[in-house]
Amino acid sequence: MATPLSDQEKRKQISIRGIVGVENVAEIKKGFNRHLHFTLAKDRNVSTRRDYFFALAHTVRDHLVGRWLRTQQHYYETDPKRVYYLSLEFYMGRTLENTMINLGLQNACDEAIYQLGLDMEDLEEMEEDAGLGNGGLGRLAACFLDSMATLGLAAYGYGIRYEYGIFNQRISDGWQVEEADDWLRHGNPWEKARPEFMLPVHFYGHVEKTREGPKWVDTQVVLAMPYDTPIPGYMNNTVNTMRLWSARAPNDFNLRDFNVGDYIQAVLDRSVAENISRVLYPNDNFFEGKELRLKQEYFVVAATLQDIIRRFKASKKGRVTFETFPDKVAIQLNDTHPAMAIPELMRIFMDIEKLPFDKAWEITQKTFAYTNHTVLPEALERWPVQLMETLLPRHLHIIYEINQKHLDAKDMDRLRRMSIIEEEGVKRINMAHLCIVGSHAVNGVAQIHSQIVKDQVFRDFSELEPEKFQNKTNGITPRRWLLMCNAGLAELIAEKIGDGYVKDLSQLRKIAAFVNDESFIRDVSQVKQENKMKFAQYLEKEYKVKINPSSMFDVHVKRIHEYKRQLLNCLHIITMYNRIKKDPAKHFVPRTVIIGGKAAPGYHMAKMIIKLITSVGDVVNNDPVVGNRLKVIFLENYRVSLAEKVIPATDLSEQISTAGTEASGTGNMKFMLNGALTIGTMDGANVEMAEEAGEGNLFIFGMRVADVEALDKKGYNAMDYYDKLPELKQVMDQIKSGYFSPKQPDLFKDITDMLFKHDRFKVFADYEDYVKSQEKASNLYQDPKQWTKMVIINISASGKFSSDRTIKEYAKDIWGVEPSDIKIKPPNEPREPVETREAAVKPKSKGSLL
Repeated sequence: MATPLSDQEKRKQISIRGIVGVENVAEIKKGFNRHLHFTLAKDRNVSTRRDYFFALAHTVRDHLVGRWLRTQQHYYETDPKRVYYLSLEFYMGRTLENTMINLGLQNACDEAIYQLGLDMEDLEEMEEDAGLGNGGLGRLAACFLDSMATLGLAAYGYGIRYEYGIFNQRISDGWQVEEADDWLRHGNPWEKARPEFMLPVHFYGHVEKTREGPKWVDTQVVLAMPYDTPIPGYMNNTVNTMRLWSARAPNDFNLRDFNVGDYIQAVLDRSVAENISRVLYPNDNFFEGKELRLKQEYFVVAATLQDIIRRFKASKKGRVTFETFPDKVAIQLNDTHPAMAIPELMRIFMDIEKLPFDKAWEITQKTFAYTNHTVLPEALERWPVQLMETLLPRHLHIIYEINQKHLDAKDMDRLRRMSIIEEEGVKRINMAHLCIVGSHAVNGVAQIHSQIVKDQVFRDFSELEPEKFQNKTNGITPRRWLLMCNAGLAELIAEKIGDGYVKDLSQLRKIAAFVNDESFIRDVSQVKQENKMKFAQYLEKEYKVKINPSSMFDVHVKRIHEYKRQLLNCLHIITMYNRIKKDPAKHFVPRTVIIGGKAAPGYHMAKMIIKLITSVGDVVNNDPVVGNRLKVIFLENYRVSLAEKVIPATDLSEQISTAGTEASGTGNMKFMLNGALTIGTMDGANVEMAEEAGEGNLFIFGMRVADVEALDKKGYNAMDYYDKLPELKQVMDQIKSGYFSPKQPDLFKDITDMLFKHDRFKVFADYEDYVKSQEKASNLYQDPKQWTKMVIINISASGKFSSDRTIKEYAKDIWGVEPSDIKIKPPNEPREPVETREAAVKPKSKGSLL
């Protein structure tokens, strides 16, 4: 049963969460009851909470559909340049609350659900996360879709509709156990299948020389079925489309076997084709050269490019010339995963549209742009030539041709370094090189990362074509990462500076004026405390651990990876534990250390790190001497919906990668916007966060990029630090001796061996400075007023890190499109007449709308 709104919650009902009109509430209740009855065929006697969630989701979706159709009609009639964002990952999370906020329906829905005697939070918890991504790259794509719709860009997200998303993580006896994420088992109310736009994708076969040119023949066909999800902009009636492809076997697939009587086997064999979209590869910053993965990468680009060309031709109304293709189409490659789009577009232009190579290549380069997301060598995709020859023989020919053109007129040394084909050892295709050569713009995702890309990773390319290389610092959408997940703070800010900041986050600068305002300091502190109390209750319910809500919530949530240095955090936890044990009477600032994240299933060291953290937690949490001064929680199954709970409750945000390894990070931005202070290295976007807020308002520690390079030259010797730092020595001796694993003393041998003998990420080198920086954080935390003032400075400085700003930069510098503040008429208002109504009489117009 729902609880009535508190005075504070009633005070919050101002414009940024929508107006509660009697008509709105009545309409939503009516829609809810109609869907419960007609869509779900249930009544209140037999309905479950999940039924109520679906009834509400369908009701909210009703408000989307009219706007969705109007948006697509508007694009058809105005024929703007369209932006296509190609990504193998879209980490969307949940959709219901985000949609209510962007449509201005949140408060009306809250009130309607309350009047129906239900609890909104209960219903929201029934929604499955759409976990179609591993981490930052996929979540960035989701934020970008929100911003593109909010800025009125004619933009489309294209990816794969994985039947199973990122695995669910269970912690069993301290070990990670993976379980399949069957996120579609109850259905997905937000998607619409479009079987009428199903498209063929070809694999295998061979290339024949004919008089008309090379011909790719004897291929195996898989069908790509599109599923469309509406992406609403914030309060502008624009609804864009994310189109995800699902693999289907054609009807005649192996049915020739039926003629020899094995009909059952023929039908079973269909699943081989359909495996293509079955599961997301759960690797982050690691390249796994599996045939199925290459199939996925080609599948999504082959279907997408057919769709893009169909839409381009429809807009030309019969007068097709591909000269204008780059004026109407911009394709952004989100990392190298969709790199096969480059040879595929060349194949379409040359083999199907009969363009000569040079003309096709000129158009292709003007159309594509490439975003690089990593400098880690193990993450860069390099496909074996032999695999490409088997799976996509025509594309291999084209890649060789592209490489030949690219290498003409290069000197021998450069030629070898810059070739798309790597000849050493197993012959491989360097997909990053293919992306750079085939694009007119290449960008990194933070200033420091873009510099490393130019100076080190792709130095030869940037020296030859410096104008091609750019920086586009990542951002996050403030709709999800403030309005939705931290309503209390969002409303508090709106009361002080108005609600314009929701679409122009740079307006947050205005709250710096209130940094000494006693009542504002008190209110900001109170919002944080309420968020912490709520999260502490959640932890107690889920983990049966009693949390001290006045302790500092020290949070480190992201994929588990050596470069992200969860181990450094773990060494600090043990150091704090040892200090308490050594002098139990000494004052200690209470802390709750919360670490969460998934390890790739095949990444042994990452899984060992999780086991170490949970083992340390078992010792610390059960030591009566420590009591409630120090608690260690490993957050199970970290995902978007859990991030929305933990981030608003965080005091200290851990961003501690080795300088020069984290491309940007976006978690760091979410914490900053939600009033957490950052402890971090000068890496990724931390550098720009320190620029915006002032370095003294973050807890910056450790080596800079130049220091890391100098240490590499000199040679990093872990023993130097072990011998010099008694606390580090004690910690390492405890881990080595089995203090945290008494039943298996050598359980963590792999970790200690790595730290002493071959630690690429130099954990010990930053240990001393990290511990000192943590002491500074503890000292400041004892002065709540000064802490909160620093929080206000950070929030006021976080405006740069909106994905709206990032997308405006992409639009202006790369895509050549203008954001639009046109507010499309809502479905209940008549449309303005458009002078030419060719669309109404063209039989093909139906296809072009989508």
